[in-house]
Amino acid sequence: MTNERLLILDGHSLMNRAFYALPDLTNNEGIHTNAILGFVNMLLKMRDEITPDYIVCTFDRSAPTFRHKEYEEYKAGRKKMPPELAEQFPILKDILKYLSIDEFEIDGFEADDLMGTLSTFAESKGIEVYIVTGDRDLLQLASDKINIVITKKGITEKEIYNKNRMIEDYGVTPEEFIDVKGLMGDNSDNIPGVPGIGEKTAFKLIKEYKNIENVLENINNISGKKLKENLEKYSEQAIFSKKLATIMKNVPVDIDLESIKSKENYDIVSLKNLFEKLQFKSLINKIPGLKESEEKEKAKLNLNFEVINNVDKFNDFIENKVSNKKNEILYVNFNTLNNEVYSKSFIDKIFINFYNSNYVVYIKDIFEENEEKTVNILKQLFNHMGMATVSYDVKTAYNILSKKGIDLINVKFDIKIAAYLLNPSRGEYNLNDIIRECTGIDISCDDDTFMVEETLLLKNTYECLEKKIHEKDMENLLYKVELPLCKVLSAMECEGFRVDRDKLDELRKKFKLEIDKVEKDIYDLSEEEFNINSPKQLGKILFEKLDLPVIKKTKTGYSTNASVLEKLMDKHPIIQKIVYYRQLSKIYSTYIEGLSSVIDADSKIHSNFNQTVTATGRLSSTEPNLQNIPVKYEMGKEIRKIFVPDDDDSVILSADYSQIELRVLAHIADDKNLIDAFKNHSDIHTKTASEVFNVPINEVTKAQRNNAKAVNFGIIYGIGDFSLAKDLNISRAEAKEYIDKYLERYPNVKKYMDDIVDSAKKQGYVTTIMNRIRFIKEIKSSNKIVRSLGERLAMNTPIQGSAADIIKVAMINVYSKLKSENLKSKVILQVHDELILNVHKNEIEKVKSIVKTEMENAVSLKVPLETDINLGNNWYEIK
Repeated sequence: MTNERLLILDGHSLMNRAFYALPDLTNNEGIHTNAILGFVNMLLKMRDEITPDYIVCTFDRSAPTFRHKEYEEYKAGRKKMPPELAEQFPILKDILKYLSIDEFEIDGFEADDLMGTLSTFAESKGIEVYIVTGDRDLLQLASDKINIVITKKGITEKEIYNKNRMIEDYGVTPEEFIDVKGLMGDNSDNIPGVPGIGEKTAFKLIKEYKNIENVLENINNISGKKLKENLEKYSEQAIFSKKLATIMKNVPVDIDLESIKSKENYDIVSLKNLFEKLQFKSLINKIPGLKESEEKEKAKLNLNFEVINNVDKFNDFIENKVSNKKNEILYVNFNTLNNEVYSKSFIDKIFINFYNSNYVVYIKDIFEENEEKTVNILKQLFNHMGMATVSYDVKTAYNILSKKGIDLINVKFDIKIAAYLLNPSRGEYNLNDIIRECTGIDISCDDDTFMVEETLLLKNTYECLEKKIHEKDMENLLYKVELPLCKVLSAMECEGFRVDRDKLDELRKKFKLEIDKVEKDIYDLSEEEFNINSPKQLGKILFEKLDLPVIKKTKTGYSTNASVLEKLMDKHPIIQKIVYYRQLSKIYSTYIEGLSSVIDADSKIHSNFNQTVTATGRLSSTEPNLQNIPVKYEMGKEIRKIFVPDDDDSVILSADYSQIELRVLAHIADDKNLIDAFKNHSDIHTKTASEVFNVPINEVTKAQRNNAKAVNFGIIYGIGDFSLAKDLNISRAEAKEYIDKYLERYPNVKKYMDDIVDSAKKQGYVTTIMNRIRFIKEIKSSNKIVRSLGERLAMNTPIQGSAADIIKVAMINVYSKLKSENLKSKVILQVHDELILNVHKNEIEKVKSIVKTEMENAVSLKVPLETDINLGNNWYEIK
C-alpha cells in the first residue's frame, strides 16, 4: 500500500469563491487580482498542510459538454462570468505554470468529471486524494480514500469530508447524495428535479429509501397528496436529473501520474516578477525556494570594493582607473544627507561601479581634507572625461554638486525617472524596490552593504528599464524631456524664490487681527463664546442652540465638515463666517507660520519640484508647496506679496499659457470649429456662449460667458449634467442642454470622448501627445461610480498630461536659451501652465522675447500656443 497523496484543485470554483469573498483589488495597471490572491493563498496553504506527491488543477472549458447535448437547458440562465473575474484566469494559469502545477481540461467534459476520473483512478492505485473545491456537488465523490475539502467563509475556513463524515453529517452515503440532488434539483446548474421537493424532503426520502428508484417504487407508501402527485408526474424527470447530477468517473483520457508529480523546479524569477507586478508583497516571501535562489544569486555578486578616503587616492583613481576608459559607463549611487534643507544638504559618500570594479568614495571626509582639490577631481570625473553616468535621483546630486560649481555633464539614465514613466501611478519609487523588480534580488540592510549591493545592481536595473522604455516607445519622453528637465528643476531649486521677511511679519499681524475679528463675529452671532475648532462644541451651537437642520451625524455627534456647511450656507449668516474662519486659520498655519520655518539662510525658499509624483505628468511642489497658494480670498492672495525679486535691479515675470488645455483638446480631438476659433484668436468662452446660447457674439452677457467657460473647462474633466448644474446653480435639464449644445457644435470633441474611453477600456491605459502613459484601473470596475471616475480620468489625462509635456519642453528651452545667451535672469518657479522668472531689469525685453518664442514654439499643434506675459515687483502684482 502506498502513502502517496494527490491534491486536486477545482480551478473555476475556487476562483469564483475567492472573487466574491475578497474585496475588489487591482494593481497599478488596473488588473483585477482578488481572485488570484485568494486562490494562491489557499493553494499554498493546502500544499503545506497536505504535502501532496501529485498536484493538478482542473478547469471547465467553454465548449458544450455531453450534458448540454442531452439537455439543452443545462446551466441555462447561469449568470455570465464578470469580466473582472474572467481576466484573472490567464494570469492564474501563468502562476500554475511557474509553480510546475499541471492543468487538466478537456472539451466535452466538465471539471467535475475530470476530478471524478482522476480521483477514482488514484484511489485504485492506493493514493489518498484531496479535492479542494467550493462546490458541494463534489461530495458524491467522497470515499475512504477520497477527501472533499469544502472551503467555507470565503477561503479562510474549510471542512473535510470522507465517506464516514458524509454519513455522520448528512445521514446519506456519497452515492445517495446524487439521488438527493436528483430529487431536489439544482438551480445553479438548471437541473429540474421534482417540483415541490426541497432539500429537507429530498434528504428524508433518500434516508428512508436509499435511491430515487426505490422512492418511485414506494410512492404509495409516501404521505402527502401533492408530493405523491409530483413524484408520479415527474418520475422520468427525477431519473434524468439524477443522471445529469452524476459526476463521470470514466472520462476517456490517458492519465499519466508522472506528469502531475509535485515538482520543485519552480520558475522562481518569473513567479516573483509576476507577484511584483500584481503587488502581492505578502506572497513573495511564500514562494518556494525563493530565499535559497536569492542567496545563490547574491553569492555571485562581487561585494569587494576599494575604499577611497583621501585626496591622493581619489586623484589616483581618476588618473589610473578612469582617464583611459572614456567610453565606459559610470554607475553612481550618491549617499546624500539633509536633502530637506538646501543650504545644509551634502553628499556623504559616492558609490561607483565602473569597469567591473567597485569603489566607495568618502567624499565628505575628502572635502574636509582639501576642498579645492576635491572639487577639481569631481569636475574631471563628471565634466571632462566624457563619461556617461547612470544613477538614481540625479536631481538631488545636481543640487548638491552645483553648490560647489560642479556639473554632471553627461547623465545617460535616471533609474527613478524611468521607473516613474513606466508606471506613474505607483506612488513611491524606492531604489531597492525597483532593483528587486528588475533583478529579483532583495538588497541587504546592513550599514554600507546595501548601497554597495544597490550600486552593483544598477547596471542590470538600467538594462532592464532601458529595454522597457524602448518597448513602450518612450525614448523621446525620457531622453528629450524628463532627463534634461532634471537639470532645469535643480537650477530652479538652487536659485530659490526670495522672501520679504518684513512683509511676512506684517501679514502675520494682519491675519491675526482678521482671525480675531471673524472669531468675534461668530461669538456675536451665536451669543456665546466656544471653541470654534471643536466639531463637538460647534455642532451643539449650530444644531441645538441655533436649531439648524441636521445634515449628517457621526459616532461622536454632529458632523460639521465642509460639505455639511456648504448645504447650510443659506440657513444662517454664521455659516459663512465659520467657513471664512476655517480658511483663514488654515492659510495662517500653512503659509504664514509654515513659510517662516522653511526660509533658508539666504532669505529664499528653495522648494522641491517633484517629477515622479503625479499620474498625469504634472510637476508638484513640496517643502513647501508653492503651487497651491490660495486664491479664493483676498487675504489668501496677499501671501504672494511676500515673494519678491532677488534685488532692486530685478523684477518678477510671469508667462502663462492661455487656455492650453482647451488648445490641446482642439488638437487631439481635431475639431474644425474649435481649431478655427483658436486660429482666429477668438475669445473662446464668448464664442462658445454665442453658439451654445444662439446669440450674436456682441450680445453675449457676462453670465453667459461664465456659463460657457464652465462648460469649456468642464468638458475637459468629463463633467456631467449633475456636476455642471451644481457648479452653475441651474437645473440638471439646463445643464444637460448646455452640454448637448456644446457637443453638437463641436462634434469631434464628443467623438474624442467616446473613442478615448473605448480605448482605455480595451488597453487599460491612455497616452499623451508625447506618449506618456497612465494606467486607468478604475475604468474596468464593476462599480458604476468608480467606473465613471475612470472614464473621466481617461478623457482628461491625455489633455492635462499633454499640457504638462508642453510646459516641460518650454521650461527646458527657456532655461537653455537663457544659459546660452549668458543672461542673469533665471526661471524660479513653475505653477502648472505658468513659468515665473526673476528677471534683471536690463534684460527685460530680451527675456520677454525668449520666453514668448520658446513657450509658443515648444511643440507644433494644429492651433497656435499663446502666452500672456506680466511683470511686477512681487508675485502678487503679476497676478
